[in-house]
Amino acid sequence: MGMNLRNGGGSGDPEVMVDINTTPLIDVMLVLLIMLIITIPIQTHAVKLNMPAGNPPPPTVPPEVVTIELDFDGTVLWNGVVLADGPALETRLQAAAATPVQPEIHLRPNKLVKYERVIAVMASAQRLGLTRIGVIGNEQFLR
Repeated sequence: MGMNLRNGGGSGDPEVMVDINTTPLIDVMLVLLIMLIITIPIQTHAVKLNMPAGNPPPPTVPPEVVTIELDFDGTVLWNGVVLADGPALETRLQAAAATPVQPEIHLRPNKLVKYERVIAVMASAQRLGLTRIGVIGNEQFLR
C-alpha cells in the first residue's frame, strides 16, 4: 500500500491520501491465468472413419452416355434422333432406367429454350429413377 503525503494547505497537518497498489493484484491474476491455460487439457477433435484400404479397381466397362438435346422450339432429340412427343421421351427414359447399369444422361438445352421445358425433362428422369443426370453445354450461357 502506498501513501501520498501532501501539505494540507495552511493548517500544518499533512493530508494522508491512501491509494491501493494494484500491481500485485495484476501479477496474481496473470499467474492464475497462466496456470489455468496450462492445466486445461488439449482437446483433440478426431472423427473415427473406417476407410477402405488400397485403390478401387477401375470400371471394366465405360458407362453408356445418352445425350438429350432440347432445341429452342421444344423439340427433344435422343442421341440425335428427333422424338415425336413427351410420351416417346418417357418410354425411352423408362427403358434407360430399367437397364442394370444406368446410362449417364447428358442434357444439353438450347440457350433459347424455356426453363420449364428443361425442368420437365429433368423431373421426368428423376421420377423414373434415373440418378446420373448432368447438364452440359453451359459455355453457351456465358456472355
